[in-house]
Amino acid sequence: MAEVRSVVDRDDLLSRRIREQWAGQLGRRLDILVAGCGWPEPLDLSQMQTRVIGIDEDHPALRARTSTRDDLDSWALGDLRSVPVPPRAFDVVYVSFLLERIEHPELVLDRLLTGLRPGGLLLVRMRDRASAYGTCDRLMPAALRRALWPRFAPPGAVGPLPAVYEQVASREGMHSFCLVRGLIVTEDVFGVSGPALRGPLGKLARAACSTVETLSRGRRPASHDEITMVIRKPQSHFARLI
Repeated sequence: MAEVRSVVDRDDLLSRRIREQWAGQLGRRLDILVAGCGWPEPLDLSQMQTRVIGIDEDHPALRARTSTRDDLDSWALGDLRSVPVPPRAFDVVYVSFLLERIEHPELVLDRLLTGLRPGGLLLVRMRDRASAYGTCDRLMPAALRRALWPRFAPPGAVGPLPAVYEQVASREGMHSFCLVRGLIVTEDVFGVSGPALRGPLGKLARAACSTVETLSRGRRPASHDEITMVIRKPQSHFARLI
């Protein structure tokens, strides 16, 4: 069972794992790929030598936010199923709130894994389709989501973005994906970070999630909406890797 952590704790967890990865390379530059760079969740890379490349879907809201980031050495927007990813070029692949909003996320993940070096880290943050928040988000008609976004979203939030939520955008889905591909899940934690929960009508959003949890008899919990996962690509040449 995954534990629930605060936003600060989760950010600190990812920073610690990245710092450990860098220390294990004896000071060599850390090459990082950020998939989902349009989402405003920069990593803490202070006091490390890094090269950070960003990629994301070509969506107006994502392009506007990405163009303002100063923590990326370069970035590209487009179809993530075809964007160039050099093989074994990155020590860390950070997938930030991307999987729940794209179609064919497994194909995209496989493509990202080709760029991850053996022993590298795959860090994932995603909205959980099995949560009450994720259920509301994915079942709400697109037109209604666009109409409600200005009322519910906090200032500066990016969106509204597509809400696809295929099976891999869940704890069970990601564990199954990793098992098939020989990846090792070392940590996974739940959290609360949904934009609607932090916006001006947060109480109403929380009430809606509680209602979904009650109606689903607990199968769609309101206690979290986000999953953070730390995944390692084995060094073994015999592991089934993409």
